[in-house]
Amino acid sequence: MKKIIFTEKAPAPIGPYNQAVLKGNTLYTSGQIALDPDTGNLVMDSIEAETQQVMKNMEAVLEAAGMTFENVVKTTIFIMDMNDFARINTIYASYFNEKTAPARETVQVACLPKNVNVEISMIAIL
Repeated sequence: MKKIIFTEKAPAPIGPYNQAVLKGNTLYTSGQIALDPDTGNLVMDSIEAETQQVMKNMEAVLEAAGMTFENVVKTTIFIMDMNDFARINTIYASYFNEKTAPARETVQVACLPKNVNVEISMIAIL
């Protein structure tokens, strides 16, 4: 049976999905964008600030499932402009130990929800 993961420390879902689903020992997260869960406003002062908020949101979801970034085995990064990759990667990398970092793909897309510049989803295992 699956367990729905929810925390008020990350943005609430705005559609027919959940922040994350735990099935067995595997956590599947929905994509997080740079919504501040306290204000509901987007954090888009810079690509670095935007990515930082995305990672804070993801950290809150992982914590709600009793996990940390060390549990993450796979990430997907969707970005609007591949020219932002290096700046996004610098913030992203600060959350992982390079020697145990997860597998990852990064994809440039035509559009993201609320016209954000970055969205990240993860798979983690207990």
